[in-house]
Amino acid sequence: MNDTDATKDNQDRYTVPGLERGLLLLCEFSRQNRTLTAPELARRLALPRSTIFRLLSTLESMGFVTRNGNEYRLGMSVLRLGFEYLASLELTELGQPVLARLCDHLNYPSNLVVRDGRSIVYVAKVSPPSVFSSAVTVGTRLPAHATVLGRVLLADLSLAELRELYPEEHLEQHSPNTPKTVLELFDLVQADRLRGYVHGEGFFESTISTLASPVRDASGRVAAALGLTIPTAQVGHINFDSLLGQVRGSADELSRLLNYRPGAGQVTALMRD
Repeated sequence: MNDTDATKDNQDRYTVPGLERGLLLLCEFSRQNRTLTAPELARRLALPRSTIFRLLSTLESMGFVTRNGNEYRLGMSVLRLGFEYLASLELTELGQPVLARLCDHLNYPSNLVVRDGRSIVYVAKVSPPSVFSSAVTVGTRLPAHATVLGRVLLADLSLAELRELYPEEHLEQHSPNTPKTVLELFDLVQADRLRGYVHGEGFFESTISTLASPVRDASGRVAAALGLTIPTAQVGHINFDSLLGQVRGSADELSRLLNYRPGAGQVTALMRD
């Protein structure tokens, strides 16, 4: 028996099948599959319906799924766990007061996002009391290649790494501004990288403009993107330089809290104008 087989045997020995099945069941729910029936879940997981019903009954009693007729959806307990996870992140804990101060000063929604593969995930958000509202909330996922915040988070990737992340010939289009190919995306994020910030008017949604700057960790790599959301109709009436300075200042402040120190050999030497 080789080391790999031995490791797998050890993992199998401590695996709890019922728990594993329950977690796999929860993972079947997604943005595209908000509701599922027991027969659908049995087919997806290749498990007997009786087993699926027992799992669903247990998860329902704990609030992890809810039932409406013969359809199930994720329950509030899943959401609570998600918020607890986000709140446990050092980035979120340190970033929340930074966002709050930025929002108080500028009176625009302030956001902090991280990248998960090809998606960006909002991990913190502070909004002012105003008539301007956004459908984006903590936990919202959007395509990285098609968003201003995503461009910030892709800036550290080489062309080869971007091609590995996006092997398709043509990128999915979400607006007329979406890069059409990986090479076009690479050129865009490299220009962003040299500029040190990203500003997009209606880049993903025509009514929303975003001003964003990178947050770097102790390794010098981009850990998050800190952004300000501005109604596109108001962009012509703002003091852009003032807003930019405050957004970059807030991103730099959070970077320092994450123990980022600009130094020789660190990638971010290019991030300054």
